[in-house]
Amino acid sequence: MLHSLRNMFTVPDLRAKILFSLGMLALYRFGSFVPVPGIDLDAVELLRQEAESGGVLGFLQLFSGGGLTNFAVFALGIMPYITSSIIMQILTVVVPKLEEWQQQGAVGQRKITQWTRYLTVAIATVQSTGLVFLFHNGGGGLVSQGGTSAPIDLVPEFNAPRVLLIVLTMTAGTALIMWMGELITQKGIGNGMSLIIFASVVSQLPSTGATIRAEAGNLVFAVSIILVLAMLVGIVFVENGQRRIPVQFAKRSMGGRRMVGGQSTYIPLKVNQSGVIPVIFASSVLYLPVLLSNVLPADGWGAKVQNWIDGNLLRPDNIFYVVIFGLLIIGFAYFYTAITFDPAQQAENIRKQGGFIPGIRPGIQTERYLGRILSRITLPGALFVASIALVPSILLAQTLPTNSQATFAFGGISILIAVGVVLETMKQIDSQLMMRNYEGFLK
Repeated sequence: MLHSLRNMFTVPDLRAKILFSLGMLALYRFGSFVPVPGIDLDAVELLRQEAESGGVLGFLQLFSGGGLTNFAVFALGIMPYITSSIIMQILTVVVPKLEEWQQQGAVGQRKITQWTRYLTVAIATVQSTGLVFLFHNGGGGLVSQGGTSAPIDLVPEFNAPRVLLIVLTMTAGTALIMWMGELITQKGIGNGMSLIIFASVVSQLPSTGATIRAEAGNLVFAVSIILVLAMLVGIVFVENGQRRIPVQFAKRSMGGRRMVGGQSTYIPLKVNQSGVIPVIFASSVLYLPVLLSNVLPADGWGAKVQNWIDGNLLRPDNIFYVVIFGLLIIGFAYFYTAITFDPAQQAENIRKQGGFIPGIRPGIQTERYLGRILSRITLPGALFVASIALVPSILLAQTLPTNSQATFAFGGISILIAVGVVLETMKQIDSQLMMRNYEGFLK
């Protein structure tokens, strides 16, 4: 391991990519602590204390890396971009023009990416405006003043110029995060958006670990660490599991006596073909009603909706949370797998190259065979991801005395995202090392 770490920094261009990625992540973490102009910093501290008790704020700040409770420039985090990506991928299936762009290769993908950016800015504008009104009207909770409870007001000087300044700052922060993520992907190592989510989630682990120890004691904290280690082993095992479909290529004459082809290869179908994307997508979908509920009226039907969401969608041990979140993860696992692996296109490519799967006719029979195998291995992979995301959070929610933020930040969601992103990044680093005849991490 130490030898491989030394090899990483021996190659000049790989070293530059790693340092560039680390620098971008450090800049992102810095921006998560820089408050936007025009807010009450004392109220921000009260908001941070309110978030530690869990509930809406504890859930919302999981993917912002604490930026939301700091009301920072990067308060919205990467979630507007994730939401925009989900919408664009769904629209690609139903809008013919987007489907045409997707089939155009790199040129069409650039057009889709550009429209994803526009939609991200629009979503960030709406969300930042909602947050300003939310935290001005007491959505951050209550504070005791002279024996009475008063709402936490982060924007005491509430006027049009001040609101516009805050909205522009937070929207610009989201656009900057999006740009930083794309820069990491282009000039750094790993997927930039995934690494930003990784930095957000992992940054919450030390403080939430301390919360578990303070609220439940050393025994529960030790059991939690053992559970996390067991999950790490299980996640790595499943992430590396794959079903190999053998493919045989017939010999072909290239003129004269020269013959090529005849070799055997295989199509590697991963058990968890979609990685951590279903968890991120499902969390993003669950994030929206939680956020929107806080801009509803504080009384009447609005209060009833807020109380239902707070009591059902924010409690990991609630049956509604388990069923809705679990079904979202399984659904997005099938959805994303269908987008990334097309059995019809794969069967056509095999046929054009003169290949065939032993015992299966080329063409439609191969397509059906690949589709059937993909469906069969996607289900256990999706169930495993859903169980890892749900079971630890349920156990923590039953163990901790309060609905603490730790049930989200120290649960399976964080571990899944962290391990998935680290594995993908290590594979990229390993491929870079192997290209230069160095020994990599993966044996």
